[in-house]
Amino acid sequence: MILSNSAYSQNSSTTELPDSYWIERPHIRPNPFIEKQVGGVVRDIFEDSKGNLWFGTEDGSYRYDGNKLEFFDEIKNQFAQGVTIKEIAEDEKGNLWFGHTGGLSKYDGQIFTNYNESDGLVSDDVWKIGVDKNGVIWVGTTYGISLFDGQKFTSFEVPESPKDSTKGITSTKIIHSIYKDSKQNIWLGTNGGAYKYDGESLTNISEIDGLCSNFVNKILEDRNGNLWFGTSRNGFCVYDGTKFINIEVLNVFNDKEVWDILEDSKGNIWLSVKHEGIYKYDGNSLTNYSKKDGLLSNGIMTIFEDSKGRIWCGGLLGLYRLDGNRFENVTREGPWE
Repeated sequence: MILSNSAYSQNSSTTELPDSYWIERPHIRPNPFIEKQVGGVVRDIFEDSKGNLWFGTEDGSYRYDGNKLEFFDEIKNQFAQGVTIKEIAEDEKGNLWFGHTGGLSKYDGQIFTNYNESDGLVSDDVWKIGVDKNGVIWVGTTYGISLFDGQKFTSFEVPESPKDSTKGITSTKIIHSIYKDSKQNIWLGTNGGAYKYDGESLTNISEIDGLCSNFVNKILEDRNGNLWFGTSRNGFCVYDGTKFINIEVLNVFNDKEVWDILEDSKGNIWLSVKHEGIYKYDGNSLTNYSKKDGLLSNGIMTIFEDSKGRIWCGGLLGLYRLDGNRFENVTREGPWE
């Protein structure tokens, strides 16, 4: 399904109102401003091996192939309803995997195959996806982890942890992050700290070891081999493999909630902080990008760099791309370049 604004029609009473009115009322439907966006909430951005850009949103999945934007409505839950896409990944065979509120979906370039609890998935509420060195798909859900070898789902047990009372959706088994490092270890972000799986055993790193908070939202390995942990209770911390490193400038994020971390091709670290937009850390100082710099909302959930070196981000009120020193709102009509 190829999309354009002409597919939507609003009556004169709605179209006469300025965009600012609708931006301040994003939950009102119909909403002419939101209908122009690549999703009212963009949760994930991914580039596949063919150079296509994919966007996971609360409305489903979109693909931009360099010429046109296309919406895929084949991703459904077990009741044939639309879903919110939370994570997109690609395996070594070029299959794309989508984690969403209705389970897990695979796209082989031709057809979509949807999986849910009836197929053996531990939970239909999928948050994260990872692919290990053996091509096994790791599926992190609200109620634990399932491994999929292409034939069947099996459970992977992680110790239970406290529920996060600050979140609307939580459990003692929720998985916030799945990350494969340069040594092929799988790292898991939970409410009980971070876990490393080396293929044989599971090792926990927690506040006892110096982790800034046990509530780990995001894990990233930088080009120097340092691991960055973004937490929901106490900002960031950096681990060099043996000890935690204090980066004084990052202490401004203490007690704040981190949503995403990215290292770009120039070695800059990009940080998404709840209610504060995005920060770029160049190794010395921080630069903040927020509503004053083109974002329509400071609620940014995902940051991404494409193969052309362009920085994208998504979150509340849509999709954005960095253009110079400002972010530009990219709607269904673009601008894409």
